[in-house]
Amino acid sequence: MKTIFSGIQPSGSVTLGNYIGAMKQFIELQEDNNCYFCIVDQHSVTVPQDRLELRNNIRRLAALYLAIGIDPNKSTLFIQSEVPAHAQAGWMLQCVAYIGELERMTQYKDKSNGKEAVSAGLLTYPPLMAADILLYNTEVVPVGEDQKQHIELTRDLAERFNKKFNDIFTIPEPRIPKEGARIMSLVDPTKKMSKSDPNTKSFITLLDDPKQIEKKIKSAVTDSEGIVEYNRENKPGISNLLTIYSVLSNEPIQEIVSRYDGKGYGEFKADLAEVLISTLKPIQEKFNYYINSDELDTILDQGAAKANLVASKTLKKMENGMGLGRKRK
Repeated sequence: MKTIFSGIQPSGSVTLGNYIGAMKQFIELQEDNNCYFCIVDQHSVTVPQDRLELRNNIRRLAALYLAIGIDPNKSTLFIQSEVPAHAQAGWMLQCVAYIGELERMTQYKDKSNGKEAVSAGLLTYPPLMAADILLYNTEVVPVGEDQKQHIELTRDLAERFNKKFNDIFTIPEPRIPKEGARIMSLVDPTKKMSKSDPNTKSFITLLDDPKQIEKKIKSAVTDSEGIVEYNRENKPGISNLLTIYSVLSNEPIQEIVSRYDGKGYGEFKADLAEVLISTLKPIQEKFNYYINSDELDTILDQGAAKANLVASKTLKKMENGMGLGRKRK
């Protein structure tokens, strides 16, 4: 049994890319591991947020975690801001992080590019992310390919802290799925699927209704050849759709390609839409139950209490290592 940690920002709708790249792994991982799944709301405020919308998004994400199959009897589900050790440990890790390595983070470069002013939090949130992971003696972090750089920095900070202030942290490893680690935009298949894309046709959310799904898949960019074939370099659009089909249906890509030999994109896209609709229907039904249930708050209260116990112990070790606080007689 290993300790697993993963966190997702409540900054809007959860996309199919989020689900395939990370969340889908959670169900199998919780069966034989000690799992912590966190709604990282403090990361969200590195950019401006509407407070009422943020609170609504936190609750919706919690309901989605449960809807995809997270079992609170097997996993710990909690909200980051309800465990104060995260912010405290994040500050301590900022003090061992270097500005240069934070400025080199790809996501900081992307989000700050072209802006006259950005918050200090946007630069320094990677140490907070490292704290999220390290507080629970995490051994494995299931992530999409785009988060690999953050895990590498987390490992660097943990090793640096251990060297300076005693061996406190477990050094985590990333777990990146072999297929579907990076689901691409339906409009521009050379770019990652993102909920921040202003074109809503570029992504599918877990709460899209059947008609929305059909329209988005039908309009998904492919190519003029009309041949269902997997080739990421020359046919990125149809290859992206094949990856989605394969991951959700649990069928090898080549079997799917063979089935549509001699058939056009129209039939393939129609079938893919049906796969998506049938996959998301039970998730949406469970979401509607939890979002309207007091059970959601009970689960989050219990999760925060459990997370606080574990995180507080690690934080105390960090404080002792750095010499913070009073030495009591």
